[in-house]
Amino acid sequence: MPVILAIESSCDETSASVCADGAILSNVIANQTIHEAYGGVVPELASRVHQQNIVPAVQQALAKAKVSKNDIDAVAFTRGPGLLGSLLVGVSFAKAFALAKQIPLIEINHMQAHILAHFIAEKKPSFPFLCLTVSGGHTQIVLVKDYFDMEIVGQTLDDAAGEAMDKTSKILGLPYPGGPLIDKYARQGNPAAYHFPEPQIPGYDFSFSGLKTSILYFIRDNVAQNPDFIQQHLPDICASVEKRIATILLNKLQKAANAYGIKDVALAGGVSANTGLRLALQEMAEKNGWNSFIPKMEYCTDNAAMIAIAGYHKYLKGEFVGQDVAPMARMAF
Repeated sequence: MPVILAIESSCDETSASVCADGAILSNVIANQTIHEAYGGVVPELASRVHQQNIVPAVQQALAKAKVSKNDIDAVAFTRGPGLLGSLLVGVSFAKAFALAKQIPLIEINHMQAHILAHFIAEKKPSFPFLCLTVSGGHTQIVLVKDYFDMEIVGQTLDDAAGEAMDKTSKILGLPYPGGPLIDKYARQGNPAAYHFPEPQIPGYDFSFSGLKTSILYFIRDNVAQNPDFIQQHLPDICASVEKRIATILLNKLQKAANAYGIKDVALAGGVSANTGLRLALQEMAEKNGWNSFIPKMEYCTDNAAMIAIAGYHKYLKGEFVGQDVAPMARMAF
């Protein structure tokens, strides 16, 4: 029964998790509030806060799991992709811990881990399945053939869906992070109030740069006519933007599912926490006779539990790395 300690530090969450024989015993996440004053993540500040949080996060994860350092059989860690300085903190800690305890190291691809978070729950997708992975930096449709046999069949050509939401929140004057606030206001609004264009991109790829521009011009023109336009129509604006982003994503997913003959479809990544997108996927799944899989909220955003479950399956395969491993800001599947 392997016991895995997992470390996640790719962006601005410091997280540690303990997994025993494929079961998550703890998942501690330390969020960083320092970036709110800057309207976005400041990489240098993120890495400094990771240094402060990493030891307490691991201590809490071990305590909640009721295991000691001596019980750990391997350390799994996010190697990439992510902010290099942030990754360096997690990788360095994992290497030091493994060296001190003379146990193996397991490197994990952050984006693969988001997909493998679906194997934490009792209800698991069957191979092959399609996963729509949506975050601030990535928008991908991935054909998952096995735990570590994944093929990107569609991805964004420019901006990610999460970036479109972040940009919209800034245009609307919402504080950082804006994604949850757009979700909150959208629940009170009419998604058919305003129409935004859907990019016509061939195949299964995405583009959100044009949508961001259309939202910017829409707000600019309406505010010019009515300075209180945003304040008076905020819920309807958020609901309409959220709906358009969801339809762009799901129309491509449906196209890919039809082409590949896939019936199991999954959602992953930070934006998978968005209520409108989750509901829209469920509705589309019912309409098409799909089996839909949506992770719990705590496994949507960056967390070490997804690193732990990925590390567990790599442990079973005996896939370890040496002490010469280094973080990678960009890391392919």
